[in-house]
Amino acid sequence: MALKEELEDQGNWLFKYRSFLPIGILFIGLVVFIQTNLEKETTDCMVYYEIFCLFVSLAGLGVRIYTVGHTPKNTSGRNTADGQVADTLNTTGIYSVVRHPLYLGNFLMWLGPALMTENVWFIISFILFYWIYYERIIYAEEQFLERKFGDIYRNWSGKVPVFIPKLDFFTKSSLSFSLKKVLKKEKNGLFAVFLIFMIFDLIGEWVKNHTHYNMLFIVGCALTMIIYIVLKIIKKRTNYLENNR
Repeated sequence: MALKEELEDQGNWLFKYRSFLPIGILFIGLVVFIQTNLEKETTDCMVYYEIFCLFVSLAGLGVRIYTVGHTPKNTSGRNTADGQVADTLNTTGIYSVVRHPLYLGNFLMWLGPALMTENVWFIISFILFYWIYYERIIYAEEQFLERKFGDIYRNWSGKVPVFIPKLDFFTKSSLSFSLKKVLKKEKNGLFAVFLIFMIFDLIGEWVKNHTHYNMLFIVGCALTMIIYIVLKIIKKRTNYLENNR
């Protein structure tokens, strides 16, 4: 098998399980976080640093929300079992400044917990892992898009960067923002962010025999869990979140 075919096969496999495989890295990060907390005391500066890490993750979620809210049906989704899906090629809005905004959003969302460890080597290792991991996914996705859209894709990809946005390329999205699509597709993201940070904080305080819990994480987790449950019920029992996108 040629190398490019092997890379594409690897990318397609990683694409299928991309929502689950990073959990292993998250677990390792938690272990590193525990070790760090055993060696140092909590300070006011640490509390502010934790909040900064949370906002890094929320920034990533914001990128995902903006992306999903401006895209048409069967693009920029969470499809896994069906493999690559793209009825149209997104080239406006955030896709006019970066080719893979969802993966950029994912990176920031996972970077927040990685930063929480305060371990430089783990943070560097996470970035390298993410690079190698998503490099293959991006390769497979771009092979699929090039075969499907041909010169249209090649012309667009030739001027738009892969991962680091170039803001001066921005053109307004061709579609209005769909809140219903965001609530339907991204309802678990906000809850997941606060849940992860709450778990990190509770375990960190527990290993130090402290009770100085960060209430922002606890309250945020409780509120976002309620929102998540309500949206799940609405989706299951009504058609309110259904739309043509």
